[in-house]
Amino acid sequence: MTTPARIVGIGNAIVDVISHADDSFLDNMGIEKGIMQLVERERAELLYAAMSDRIQTPGGSVANTIAGLGKLGADAVFIGKVKDDALGRAYADGMQADGIAFPNAPVADAALPTSRSMIFVSPDGERSMNTYLGAGADLSQSDVPVQAFDGGGLLFLEGYLFDKDEGKTAFARAADLMRHAGGRSGLTLSDPFCAERHRADFQRLIEERLDFVIGNEAEWTTLYETDLDTALARAAKKCATVVCTRSGDPVVIVQHGVRSQVPVNRIKPVDATGAGDQFAAGFIYGMAQDLPPAIAGQMGVLAAAEVIGHVGPRPKADMRAVFAAHDLI
Repeated sequence: MTTPARIVGIGNAIVDVISHADDSFLDNMGIEKGIMQLVERERAELLYAAMSDRIQTPGGSVANTIAGLGKLGADAVFIGKVKDDALGRAYADGMQADGIAFPNAPVADAALPTSRSMIFVSPDGERSMNTYLGAGADLSQSDVPVQAFDGGGLLFLEGYLFDKDEGKTAFARAADLMRHAGGRSGLTLSDPFCAERHRADFQRLIEERLDFVIGNEAEWTTLYETDLDTALARAAKKCATVVCTRSGDPVVIVQHGVRSQVPVNRIKPVDATGAGDQFAAGFIYGMAQDLPPAIAGQMGVLAAAEVIGHVGPRPKADMRAVFAAHDLI
């Protein structure tokens, strides 16, 4: 079984700073539990100082997906932007240590410091994310290297890139380069608020430029302002593969108009950070090898289950061995 020549991800390069916190701490700090909220630089520094324990790791939604694919043996590349500061250098080193090509060197004269997300994990495994969009959100078309797309393959784009005009240019250039190289492009809807902010743009992309889209139930229903079945049917009329994760409920996949479901075994999470990102890694790994959607979906479910069993957004187990144990490869 072979992987494609390359899988390229493009998105916000964010250092994840993970700490444990109970509900009273969240209340005292004015943190809304279980969601991602954007914070300003001063607030980010305050929350960082308040963390009782810290695990720092290269992060960002699509970066985590690409890291999972790299651990599966894919030729994985992540395109992102960091400042040449302590966090930025650590980010670049960490990606490369994980076997991920990170073609953009830290930028000495970046206007903003490296992006970071303060993630507080509650005893129930819920994560509350407080993200400062620094240099990573300034990624533009000039930061997208042509050579990363040599040979085609798959491109996975992050919905959050649409929050700035610069990101939109990077998004468009990457999609064009992959299309011209004969590859396929896909999108993660990122979160319901992102789907709401960019509803018209995302619907147009799904209709005109994307080969696959991955989102959860709230993201899909928000994007189309309707029930889940109707939302997926609308997307599937124009896009070859649409995927909906539903927490502990079966994953729904519609590929070329054929709908399938993948069961999920509910487990109590230690840390839900990265569950959607690693589902995407497993699914894309299977899809890149042209496996049936039900098999690719099972790979995604197993990858998500592994990552919620420990603190941190990236897999610790050998997922190829896990897939082999389930007779998927």
